[in-house]
Amino acid sequence: MTDISGAMPRLDFHLSQYGRPVTGADFRGKVVALYFGYTHCPDVCPETLANMTDILGKVGSKDVVVLFVTVDPDRDTAPVLEEYTHAFSPQIVGLRGSANALAALARTYRVAYSVKKGPPYEVMHSNAVFFFDRDGDARLVTTSTSDTVGMAADVKRLLN
Repeated sequence: MTDISGAMPRLDFHLSQYGRPVTGADFRGKVVALYFGYTHCPDVCPETLANMTDILGKVGSKDVVVLFVTVDPDRDTAPVLEEYTHAFSPQIVGLRGSANALAALARTYRVAYSVKKGPPYEVMHSNAVFFFDRDGDARLVTTSTSDTVGMAADVKRLLN
């Protein structure tokens, strides 16, 4: 993973978690992984979330949470997100927001995405996972989650 300490903004957002408003401050005290994706993603998102589930198991702490922010809120309703994320782990939380809130958050962390609704329905997004310490400060980023052992070690360091 790449150290981004001091180079990216703190965890700050106003979205909804399964229909309830949440902010970045609600996750203070936890190490947070922030990932943008969508539930209809055929490959990258489920692989990333499966790897994140493996990392959560290796770390073994309830003080780590993965925030899965949908880039396709029209199809990813609150019930769809809840079912999808909980199929991986209860520590993976689905978040959604208005088009403006999503665009602002994506800009903040330099995440690219696009949704083309006409046939065929197409969604594209970048594949970065951002890690924040217990104070909400951005600390690490990766575009590959395949090294679950190394990533778990990095997350454990953020916990301490």
